[in-house]
Amino acid sequence: MPTIPDAKAHAETWIEAWNSHDLDRIMSHYSDDVVFEAQTAVVRWDKPDGRLVGKGALREHFALGLKLAPQLHFALEEVFLAPGGYAILYRRENGNRVIDAVTLDSNGRNAKIVAYYKAAQR
Repeated sequence: MPTIPDAKAHAETWIEAWNSHDLDRIMSHYSDDVVFEAQTAVVRWDKPDGRLVGKGALREHFALGLKLAPQLHFALEEVFLAPGGYAILYRRENGNRVIDAVTLDSNGRNAKIVAYYKAAQR
């Protein structure tokens, strides 16, 4: 089980990867069989359950996200601890606030993520 400082450090390196816009660096945080659920998957890929499975599908999703938001920037606001993972609250460059609930695998990579958006996000 991670500690708050561990979860915060993990979240900060993830935020830094996103803010670098380096897709390989971003993807290094995810397990090969990652499961990702978000409204953006519903909108972008017409997936009613909002679920993407596997690193390839997630990479395509994130590549499109970076293209749609060339000024993308995340600012970490809060970290919350859970057994086996954590949740983070962060603010996007467009003002939208997001909570990502993250379950980590045994290697400390993101295995399951559920993203919650305060406002609609493409």
